[in-house]
Parts: sequence; structure tokens; C-alpha cells
Amino acid sequence: MFYLTKTPGILKALYKSCVWNMSPAGNKVYLTFDDGPHPEATPFVLQQLAKYNAKATFFCIGKNVVEYPTIYQQILEAGHTTGNHTHNHLNGWKTNTQQYLENTLEAAKYIASPLFRPPYGRITPFQVRQIRQKIPGAKIIMWDILSGDFDTMINGEACVQNVVFKLQPGSIVVFHDSTKAWDRLEYALPRVLEFCKKQKFEVVAIPVS
Repeated sequence: MFYLTKTPGILKALYKSCVWNMSPAGNKVYLTFDDGPHPEATPFVLQQLAKYNAKATFFCIGKNVVEYPTIYQQILEAGHTTGNHTHNHLNGWKTNTQQYLENTLEAAKYIASPLFRPPYGRITPFQVRQIRQKIPGAKIIMWDILSGDFDTMINGEACVQNVVFKLQPGSIVVFHDSTKAWDRLEYALPRVLEFCKKQKFEVVAIPVS
């Protein structure tokens, strides 16, 4: 499986209307979690974030919000922000724009947020424009660091290293609260949060406005 754990500048330039990182001011970093809510992984993430007085952003799949509404509510009640990750985790490069937009708007019925992250990071410029037209104030949130927790060929320590060697103020980091990522997430997240504490990084959520 080939992927870049650090997003190259050329990709950011191609999709410059999307958000790839936040301002480095204030020594803040932004942890994000894709694909939940999940009955095991999401409560664990919430527990670890609370332990370190950290806030994060959860990009949720609409059908999972429907299935686990109580967990979704727990995310909000804990002071984290959420974003739309489509209703059925669609790959924008393999889905026509009308279907992609309809699926995103279906998820928006359950996820009241202008934040949107395309599954796999795969979205066409036309889809970006359409989402911006249909969702008021929409922000397409990408990332500059992938933990790689979705990769079953690596272990949790590799995920830790993927993050800590590249983390800097303003970084947006991707983890997954999902079944596939669980083994690596369970190991990596507490260690990344401990690293942030030692480096005096403030772990905060991406604001919705």
C-alpha cells in the first residue's frame, strides 16, 4: 500500500481551496478521527482525549451516526467538533458528482457541520464547488500528516513515528476510529498525546466557523 504520510506541497497547490493545515500560531495541533462513530474505538478516543484535556475533530460517516447516535452525542457533549464524511464513505473519484452530492447531503441531515472531509481524500474540483454551493459555509478539510493507522502492514509504533517526526504547529493529523485501525490506534493515540504534552503542543479541534 503506497501513501505519503506527509502531504506534498504540489498536492496542496492543486487543491489550494481546501484546508491542509491550520495557522501555526499558538503552538496548536489538530488531531482528527475519520469513519466513526464506532462502538469500541470512539469511546476509547474520547477517554484518551479527556485524559489529556485535548479536543479533536471527528469526521463521521452518516450511516454510523444513524447507527450510534448516543456515541455521536457524546462527541458533541465533550466539546469536540464534527464534520461530514459522506453517508456511505464514497470515493469521489469513482462516484459521479450528483450521487456524491446526494450522499453528502444525506449525511448532513445527521451531522450539522460545515466541515467536510472526502473519504480517502479523493474528490474532484467540481465536487468541491458543488459541496460549497449546497452546504453554507462549507470548508473542505484535508490534512498534512497521515498516521497510517489504517495500514494493516505496519504496527502501532510506526504510526507514532509517522506523527511525531513530522508534527509541527498547525498540523492536521488523521487517525481513524474504526475497526480496521483499532489495533494501531489503541497503541498510537496515547503515545502521540503524551508526546504533545511533553512538547507543550495544545491539542485543539478545528473550529466550525
